[in-house]
Amino acid sequence: MPSQTLDRAAIRAGYGRITSFVDPVPGHPVSYGLVAGQVTDDTEQTLLLAQRLIADRGGFDVAGWAADLIGWEDSVAARGLRDLLGPSTKAALMALRAGASEAEAGRGGTTNGAAMRITPVGIATPPDPARMLVRVAQVSRLTHGTGEALAGAVAVAMVISQGLEGASFDEALPLALAAAELPNTGTDPAAHRAMADRIRAALELAGQGDEGQGEVDLADRIGTSVQSLQSVACAFGVVRLARGNPWAAAQIAANIGDDTDTIGAIACAMAAACAGTASLPAEQVEKVERINQLDLAPLVSGLIALRRAAR
Repeated sequence: MPSQTLDRAAIRAGYGRITSFVDPVPGHPVSYGLVAGQVTDDTEQTLLLAQRLIADRGGFDVAGWAADLIGWEDSVAARGLRDLLGPSTKAALMALRAGASEAEAGRGGTTNGAAMRITPVGIATPPDPARMLVRVAQVSRLTHGTGEALAGAVAVAMVISQGLEGASFDEALPLALAAAELPNTGTDPAAHRAMADRIRAALELAGQGDEGQGEVDLADRIGTSVQSLQSVACAFGVVRLARGNPWAAAQIAANIGDDTDTIGAIACAMAAACAGTASLPAEQVEKVERINQLDLAPLVSGLIALRRAAR
């Protein structure tokens, strides 16, 4: 949260190296008004999607989801915060309001919003690639209907789903990458392959050097922008660089620059799904839950119930 949208030099100048929760620097362009440990749009939209999935009991009300997103942004504005909808989601909802159909609205969405909030789908859906592709597309096409966005979201969801079955991050990668390459109706198969190849490149870079150099290489050679081909791939590299440890992944993501909160959301979701909740520092979990007044147990139970029903 405190480093989102800032480049690496600005992060070092404002914070040194971020190793735990800190307040944003005064006048932060996006995180102004938030406090140390407070979540951003990534977590809030993830919880929103979890609620929608549970309410729809295995179906998915796309119109209801559109209304959820619009209502969420209104609530953010009412709180006086600046952490609003990402570019693809914003463009899709504007298109809907202008008369576009739900099928048309997200056709240009190439950014990382689908992957950043896909964790509930990974929890609720068994790790079958074809089924996961259908489910990810169902919940994502409204805002992110392009091959790279869907491929990135499918890869993330497949890692999370396999993690719940006991797979390590490295064990989950082959099936996740294979799922990312599956073509989706109406999307460019080359875009799916490009996303998978970009993830492979990030993983290779992260495995070549120490943490400090690997962080620089991921930022400079893969990229950390809101584009799926950059930040989603980078998140995979971050998990490998952190050796699968979610707290270490959070620290790397916080310092890597640009879309740090989304890279952190994706990387930590995958790492924690594979390493288990015991791998997270209990005092930090308690702090996040308390500061944000989160009650996650009902959502976890609801998503697991969907997973069992889908078998």
